[in-house]
Amino acid sequence: MSDTVAGLLQAGLLVVLLTAVYRPLGGYLARVFTSDRDLRIERGGYRLLGVDPTAEQTWAVYARSLIAFSVISLVLLFLIQRLQSHLPLSLGRPNVESGLAFNTAASFVANTNWQSYSPEVTMGHLVQFAGLAVQNFLSAAVGISVAIAVIRGFARSTTDRLGNFWVDLTRTTLRVLLPIAIVGTLVLVATGVVQNFSAGHEVTSVAGQTQTIPGGPVASQEVIKELGTNGGGFYNANSAHPFENPNPLSDLVEIFLLLLIPVCITRTFGLMVGDERQGYAILGVMGTLWAAFTFATTFFENQGAGTATQVAGAAMEGKETRFGEWASALFASSTTGTSTGAVNSAHDSFTPLGGGTALLHMMLGEVSPGGAGTGLYGMLVLAVLTVFVAGLMVGRTPEYLQRKVTAREIKLVSLYILTTPTLVLTGASTAMGLAVARASIFNTDSPHGFSEVLYAFTSAGNNNGSAFGGLSANIPFYNVALGLVMLLGRLVPIVLVLALAGSFARQQPVPVTQGTLPTDTALFVSMLAGVVLIVTGLTYLPALTLGPLAEGL
Repeated sequence: MSDTVAGLLQAGLLVVLLTAVYRPLGGYLARVFTSDRDLRIERGGYRLLGVDPTAEQTWAVYARSLIAFSVISLVLLFLIQRLQSHLPLSLGRPNVESGLAFNTAASFVANTNWQSYSPEVTMGHLVQFAGLAVQNFLSAAVGISVAIAVIRGFARSTTDRLGNFWVDLTRTTLRVLLPIAIVGTLVLVATGVVQNFSAGHEVTSVAGQTQTIPGGPVASQEVIKELGTNGGGFYNANSAHPFENPNPLSDLVEIFLLLLIPVCITRTFGLMVGDERQGYAILGVMGTLWAAFTFATTFFENQGAGTATQVAGAAMEGKETRFGEWASALFASSTTGTSTGAVNSAHDSFTPLGGGTALLHMMLGEVSPGGAGTGLYGMLVLAVLTVFVAGLMVGRTPEYLQRKVTAREIKLVSLYILTTPTLVLTGASTAMGLAVARASIFNTDSPHGFSEVLYAFTSAGNNNGSAFGGLSANIPFYNVALGLVMLLGRLVPIVLVLALAGSFARQQPVPVTQGTLPTDTALFVSMLAGVVLIVTGLTYLPALTLGPLAEGL
């Protein structure tokens, strides 16, 4: 009963905190991206890069700038890892092996933060804070910048300009992520999260053995990993480690941070398109799906289906006693719904249907509420699909926000929706068909073994980063395959959604008539939620049947 009360209290406080900051932060984000004034430090950066902040870009130029920036980031992060032993604060760590370095660089640049290694024994402090943490800021800024560009596509008319990528990236980093991260770091330090440059402390365990407990700049990386919906931990245990997440209060702060921007940016959307109700509608769909999956995960974990869990009295394997089942389920639902990938418990140890629910939550496309920026533009793509389906039902040309959805737009929407499932299912089937890949699965000939592989590629393709245990992914095949899936799962949808925004921006708004489907009502919210679930279910149901459903039923 105490776990139930604590879980309900934490969930209630979380909703109250998000409600309190929704309007002020959403409004602030709108002002940041509609202001025509640059800060002095921003102007210095533009001069250094040779960027004209007043020159706006077409969707194609915006996309090329983003891809070029991502490629440069990938190369630099790869080199930092490969040269680690020659850098300060390396703590005597050797250079990271090339395959793992590529996988890690691709992971952090793609905002996935998949980690096929134990960070505390693989990465030195400099690589952690100057390489990985920096990418936590920049990859999150890229996602938010794309969301803002997409909003402009709906807000503007008869133009081919969506803004300036370099200006959006700079403003997001300096005006949004950095200030919140500084405050958040201080809060996490106050709750007990470690922040130092210690090489480690030797302690004697209760068994009389000597053990080295590594320290490091943990709180500063922890805050941006959650705020930017990144997920990469300073320690292998991620947010289950007491140095990263020491108590229920820090746990609440971390869940709040990972939901903060995905929730509040829906208000930014409403303000920038000139109709706040549109933002509330999108938030309504996100909130409904998040609440449903949180309830389902909590239900399955508390039910503890299975002989072992029923004998034990609870499904506490892989969970921290300081959090319990309710807080673990809340964290799992929030992290798989936001492309964060941080975990405060072992998802592989969840009940079959509890773990399957977390897996399905990622398969929705990370839109409930999704990653920083990525959740919003992903949901907007599905909103366009919803009005298209509604238009087919009544025999009328579909419209969304006074923009006609023509054959060009629906082709881009279709390609966007098909990209991630294609990458996930192709990767998982290839892995199950190769002996070298199957050899890395602990439960090779079981539904759970397939679930481990399916979870890995789902996590990579949706840029989440969390994982089931039991899969030894640090081998050449998985390093390359997952790295490519992460990059393609990040960049291809971005190019498609920017092209969609550019197409809408060129249109002349059409007048609202009695035949126009209202997109700010409870009916539309229900339709959009249904489309999200049906599209996902039809795509992934066969694979889920072979894995978690077969195991759970």
